[in-house]
Amino acid sequence: MTPVRRPQVRPATEGWEQKKGPDGRPMLQFASPKRGKPPVHLADIAPADRKAHVAELGFPGYRAAQLATHYFVHHTNDPAEMTDLPAASRDELVRTVLPPLLTEVRRFTTDNGDTIKFLWKLHDGALVESVLMRYPGRITLCVSSQAGCGMNCPFCATGQAGLTRNMSAAEIVEQVVLANAALARGELGGRKHGDHTPDRVSNIVFMGMGEPLANYARLMQAVRTMLAPAPDGLGMSARGITVSTVGLVPAIRKLAAEDLPVTFALSLHAPDDQLRDELIPVNSRWKVDEALDAAREYFEKTGRRVSIEYALIKDMNDHGWRADLLAEKLNERGRGWVHVNPIPLNPTPGSIWTASEPAVQQEFVRRLEAAGVPTTIRDTRGKEIDGACGQLAAADG
Repeated sequence: MTPVRRPQVRPATEGWEQKKGPDGRPMLQFASPKRGKPPVHLADIAPADRKAHVAELGFPGYRAAQLATHYFVHHTNDPAEMTDLPAASRDELVRTVLPPLLTEVRRFTTDNGDTIKFLWKLHDGALVESVLMRYPGRITLCVSSQAGCGMNCPFCATGQAGLTRNMSAAEIVEQVVLANAALARGELGGRKHGDHTPDRVSNIVFMGMGEPLANYARLMQAVRTMLAPAPDGLGMSARGITVSTVGLVPAIRKLAAEDLPVTFALSLHAPDDQLRDELIPVNSRWKVDEALDAAREYFEKTGRRVSIEYALIKDMNDHGWRADLLAEKLNERGRGWVHVNPIPLNPTPGSIWTASEPAVQQEFVRRLEAAGVPTTIRDTRGKEIDGACGQLAAADG
């Protein structure tokens, strides 16, 4: 019996028009638009320079260490909680050195309470999102690195409005601080019996709004602050931080040279250039093989296994031959260096952007595993609360 050949659905925007250049290709926006900068915050300053920074603002330099302890250890910028600071100057000191950067607009929580999605407003009115998730033995925060995104992917809610601006290092870090504050107040449910995980963020995934590697300098400042031992920073483990990209090859190589063993994730979503040119417009700059070569180099320099993110979309990129091609491309670069995470897409009735059928998904995974490629279906969260980043901001914007 001849197997039925499944159709090929082409990527296309629904409900919005993709910005295109004179050549008809989707436009890419790498430079951040000129906008008023957020106020300088302690988390924007390297630990070695904080004492001098506070002194330049007219306060005793040693106050920097006290403020860092309150912010990075106790997760607060509330002057009322800082009773070790002099009452007469406390409000001014805290307002100047730890200015509030994110204001909560709204939040949505899953029915079982193990996931919270936050919508934040920045100082200039830009909207960003982060998602806090409890898993057995860990608490993960998905953070944003840009307000909007300039990569113009047709399936992405964030990309519809383009890039508003880069986020500052402190705006990135403050998502973690505020999440830790929410955890300390007991606002994230879902703890299973016998789970003694401390109530603080243990894992960061840069998979929220924006292309992290397009905001490289501020991303790295934020990562270093997350890794710095308390009270200079959040004291997190590099192995618990994942930096994702759609494939900015020069920046991938730059990240590999940083000598920081963070996890690197490549959002591939198609192994063939013909489809990926349409699905991920940056593929017009750096092709699949170039992105995979850079990913392999990351593994060689850091020893850290690379993750390949692959959203399975019905009749678009979930064909068996694409699983075979993906396995072939990964294996020709060696074994043991990579792990594939197929991601079931959030089903949208009537849309071309919908989840693969379960049997098709299982066959895709089976082919990868049969070729010796380690593969794990991603445990997705937040479908009931518009979990895909950009959905809340688009609704409020």
